[in-house]
Amino acid sequence: MRFKFGWKTVGWLAGAALLVYVIVEVILAGRGTPPLPTNQNGITLHGGHVQGNRISTKSWSFDYKSAQLSPDGTTGTVDGVRNGIVLRKGKPYLRVAAEHISVDTQSLNFTAIGKVHVVMIGDPQHRSFDTDLVIWTNGAKLLRMDHPSYIHSGDQTLKLQNVTINFDTDQIHLGGIAGGVQIEK
Repeated sequence: MRFKFGWKTVGWLAGAALLVYVIVEVILAGRGTPPLPTNQNGITLHGGHVQGNRISTKSWSFDYKSAQLSPDGTTGTVDGVRNGIVLRKGKPYLRVAAEHISVDTQSLNFTAIGKVHVVMIGDPQHRSFDTDLVIWTNGAKLLRMDHPSYIHSGDQTLKLQNVTINFDTDQIHLGGIAGGVQIEK
């Protein structure tokens, strides 16, 4: 018994195969990676959290105007930081205001750029710093201002080429000092 395949039979078989293919693809559509759900209560991060307009970790906390985090919450950008706090041994040590901050929530490092204002909390000399770049390295507990900075103490101001604050040793290194300061006994 011999089957004869004419053009009509081949066309019908090809059409049936195409129909089966389309049906299978429609059934399997949407089985890829599901989109991340929207979270109205903030994103829980490793070592910190975001709630409302505050991002917090064990080393720092920022009140901000807007923030954009990666889908997994490990990195992000924070804009319009009004009240940032850098902690030393669990207590507020520095207050930071910045136009833009890039954060890494796993290493707890951050970089602040734009207009950056840093105030030492509870400092009897009321020292503060103004610069355009601040780098916090959490592992080394160092806050670096590698661009020209201004330190203010009372009504006196010094221009500095760089500033490094070591939170472990509580030392402040001032480099490239320009200006004069009145020292009282």
